[in-house]
Amino acid sequence: MSQPAVVIPEKLFFKIGEVCELAGVQAHVLRYWESEFPMLAPQKNRAGQRVYRRRDVEMALRIKELLYEDQYTIAGAKKRLAYELRGGKLRSADDGAREDSVNHDNDAPRVRAAAAATPKAAEDREALKKVASELREILALLEKQNKAFASSKK
Repeated sequence: MSQPAVVIPEKLFFKIGEVCELAGVQAHVLRYWESEFPMLAPQKNRAGQRVYRRRDVEMALRIKELLYEDQYTIAGAKKRLAYELRGGKLRSADDGAREDSVNHDNDAPRVRAAAAATPKAAEDREALKKVASELREILALLEKQNKAFASSKK
């Protein structure tokens, strides 16, 4: 189920609390993501506090989308982001379902939040959930047969 797009305020820098509020995650989660995703690397001010730029906020939103909505593992999300960044692609709300090159000079005020899934991606996700469910049912049947077979051999 898609969540609404997040409006990123028009400002140069964001504090960690502001990014957490926009992304809907706690600060320790954001700091963990920084340790796992080299592309999420906020600068620090003179006081040693993290200061996030717009692209950092967009990256945090994309990471959340991959991990929470698309159900990627950390390793899978890293690979996906590396692929997207190599191709110069990152989704934003203005481009709807298509992916365009990121131009940080004219960033749109809105970006897709945790669920920037296209209708096709949503259909694919539902189909995969159905397949996973059916595979679990098959596994349960096989385990049941295996137990029955094992108890008949005793």
